[in-house]
Amino acid sequence: MTKDLFGRHRAVLPDWLALYYEDPLEITHGEGRHVWDAAGNKYLDFFGGILTTMTAHALPEVTKAVTEQAGRIIHSSTLYLNRPMVELAERVAHVSGIPDARVFFTTSGTEANDTALLLATAHRRSNTILAMRNSYHGRSFSAVGITGNRGWSPTSLTPLQTLYVHGGVRTRGPYAHLDDRAFIDACVADLEDLLGHTRAPAALIAEPVQGVGGFTSPPDGLYAAFREVLHERGILWIADEVQTGWGRTGEHFWGWQAHGRSGPPDIVTFAKGIGNGMSIGGVIARAEIMNCLDANSISTFGGTQVTMAAGLANLSYLLEHDLQGNARRVGGLLIERLRGVAAQVPHVREVRGRGLMIGVELTRPGTDEAAPEAASTVLEEARAGGLLIGKGGGHSTSVLRIAPPMSLTVAEAEEGAAILDRALRSI
Repeated sequence: MTKDLFGRHRAVLPDWLALYYEDPLEITHGEGRHVWDAAGNKYLDFFGGILTTMTAHALPEVTKAVTEQAGRIIHSSTLYLNRPMVELAERVAHVSGIPDARVFFTTSGTEANDTALLLATAHRRSNTILAMRNSYHGRSFSAVGITGNRGWSPTSLTPLQTLYVHGGVRTRGPYAHLDDRAFIDACVADLEDLLGHTRAPAALIAEPVQGVGGFTSPPDGLYAAFREVLHERGILWIADEVQTGWGRTGEHFWGWQAHGRSGPPDIVTFAKGIGNGMSIGGVIARAEIMNCLDANSISTFGGTQVTMAAGLANLSYLLEHDLQGNARRVGGLLIERLRGVAAQVPHVREVRGRGLMIGVELTRPGTDEAAPEAASTVLEEARAGGLLIGKGGGHSTSVLRIAPPMSLTVAEAEEGAAILDRALRSI
């Protein structure tokens, strides 16, 4: 049955639409932190639909909210007043940390970053964007144009002039040998030098933790130091929180808060986990920036009632059950457990991460050379053991990406770590 579906998939969908596994998997249903495939096999889910199933599969509170809203009205567009959209915008604005915040809803992280670029370039009257090396910001034409990861950049054509800055990857590149303070100083000096050779950019866009890039991050404080340089020149800071928002990193509700001494970003983008599987993205910005557009605009599907109902129920559940605290506690245990495993596996170069956002980088033993074939082997072996994980990385897809729903229990973390232990030892 699955092979038949695979053949139909290949016949009508693009070749570049990636599928995991030599024998692709059809997931038919889920509950909590587990999913089942078409053959009835049960898996512990450590990837959550690419960090999207943030709280749990089939969470009753979200399912009930979606069902009840669908029974009233599913959609009307932004041309009409929309109570669930206003209510979710109020809550998101409140937790954003941005003063006088305005919220615009989209259907994806790509579209959210697209909107942020539109706002920044219109507000600053500049089409120059600073982005981080090894970054990823989405699939659209403009988002691809600011993506610093060759594996996810299918074209060099772009409406923007993009300049790439050092700092998103701590343990690779020309500054990797420096201590944290010297690393930040070197990256700031590089930024200042770059700004001396270009017209004033509109904004810097940066993921606090690079997602597709392999869950890499700079030392705490780098973006605060960048912000001081940018603020002097009126350049905006866009924090791409599509993967890091809502407490996933454990220590903070937003990833930018690890760099927060200079205050919140000018613009924050979000998506993925807030809808727990429903299509929600969005942009938060100060009113003067959000309101700078001088032409009409609407969103047909952004903020539609049924997705907003899901977002409200999901955010309420996350806050009421302190899933940020759970991500910190259980994620910390899982990271330490995986570091213990990694010490026994020569292919593991580094285990890194925050909260329930963990990367395991694989290289050929004794070198810094990426080992994508080893990552593929572990992915397959983990599945055979009943565990689903992801992979990524800027230096080829050699990083295992681990991001379970934030309600993960200690017992489930131990179970997943044991399966990963066996999978890593199989390389």
